[in-house]
Amino acid sequence: MNLTDILAQAGGIESMAKELGVPPAIAKQGAEALLPAILGGFKKQAQGGGGIEGLGGLLGQLGGGGLLDSVLGSQPTPVDQGNDVLGQIFGSKEVSRDVAGHAAAQTGLDSGLLKKMLPILAMMVAGYMAKQGSESGGGLGDLIGGALGGSDTSGGLGGMLGSVLAGSGGSAGGLGGLGKMLDLDGDGNPLDDIIGMAGKLRG
Repeated sequence: MNLTDILAQAGGIESMAKELGVPPAIAKQGAEALLPAILGGFKKQAQGGGGIEGLGGLLGQLGGGGLLDSVLGSQPTPVDQGNDVLGQIFGSKEVSRDVAGHAAAQTGLDSGLLKKMLPILAMMVAGYMAKQGSESGGGLGDLIGGALGGSDTSGGLGGMLGSVLAGSGGSAGGLGGLGKMLDLDGDGNPLDDIIGMAGKLRG
């Protein structure tokens, strides 16, 4: 199961669709196009912003698991929190615009709509990772460390990151491709091209 399916099961995709006034199928299509760049930003934070512990601390500072709860709740999503998350992982609004523009070219969806999806999705991903980290015995370090290091995390966050970022089809054994993800060499991850264009990703 990929991250889009996980967020859909949690009710996040439907909540985002209602918030933006679009059909759930459109919200899911947009999420699938945007999530690899968001996850790539978190991975880069883990690699260059204090390692796994630094990323775990950052997730807590940004709102932790409450970020996902805010999206799923009945009140309007506080997108300022999502923009804070984007600011941390992308470093500038220009990168966010380029991420939305790239996803628009991929999907044919309106880039303005995709820009509105970005902060909500960023909150869902950050909240989900924080919840997974706090609920797992090994903590966030083991979950993300497994993905970055290529160890078998069978079905955990590592497998999820491997599936979404490295295109390993959900197989934790294919996580070796994750190490190549940020080589900026056209390996299929859109964040690579976007970083090349914007040149401003923090880290």
